[in-house]
Amino acid sequence: MRVIIQRVSEAKVTIGSNISGKVGLGFMILLGIEHDDTIDDIFWLVKKIVGLRVFNDEALKMNKSIKDVKGEVLLISQFTLYASTKKGNRPSFIKAAKPAQAKLLYEQFIEALEQKSIIVQTGEFGADMKVSLINDGPVTIIIDSKIKE
Repeated sequence: MRVIIQRVSEAKVTIGSNISGKVGLGFMILLGIEHDDTIDDIFWLVKKIVGLRVFNDEALKMNKSIKDVKGEVLLISQFTLYASTKKGNRPSFIKAAKPAQAKLLYEQFIEALEQKSIIVQTGEFGADMKVSLINDGPVTIIIDSKIKE
């Protein structure tokens, strides 16, 4: 499992002309799911995300977690995080999980965040979405559960 986390002051996802999810201070997370990912990857990533200290304290040092600042998460499923561009110019997505498996793990990821008392907004799995955000900092972090970084 792979995530791109962006610290945001606001973010939203629109499907057609409807806003599907919207958050203020918090994270906009793109979630990529690989074919051999399991619930263990979810638990490891959620623990890492919830404890990630990238919000400023009173001394303007990145020392607070999303829970400390009562932040929210906008979570977007993003199979293209597993694009391989090794051969040619057209990306291959062979490592990405099939839709049925990915949707189940995506839903379990949402539940795991909510069990940590994080408010989660989402797009719609598999939909054509437009995501907009104000990246605060900018702070952008990539974490991969397979290499544990």
